[in-house]
Amino acid sequence: MRVATMYVGALELDVLLGDVRSLKEKRSVVRPIVAELRRRFEVAAAEAGDQDLHRRALVGVACVAADHAHVVEVLDRCERLVASRPEIELLSARTRIMGPED
Repeated sequence: MRVATMYVGALELDVLLGDVRSLKEKRSVVRPIVAELRRRFEVAAAEAGDQDLHRRALVGVACVAADHAHVVEVLDRCERLVASRPEIELLSARTRIMGPED
C-alpha cells in the first residue's frame, strides 16, 4: 500500500512600502503583488497583517505539494519576486514547512 505524503509551506513577508501616504495607496501597491504571486505560482496569497499601517504590510503565502523540494522552490521564487519589486523593501521573510512527520 502506497502512503501519500503532503507538505504545506507558509511564507511570511514583512515589507516596507515606498512613497505611500494612505491606506488606499497601500492597497494599490499590495494588491497587484498578491495577485501576481497567485497567478504566477498558483499559491494562496493575501495581505495577512499590518492592515492599519499605511507603510508596512505582512504578506502571507501558502503552498501545498507532495514533494518537500517543490514547496521550498516555490516559496523561494515567491520571496525573490517580492524582493525584486522596486516600489517596496523586503524587511524579512520567514518560511515554515510542515510534512508527514510533523
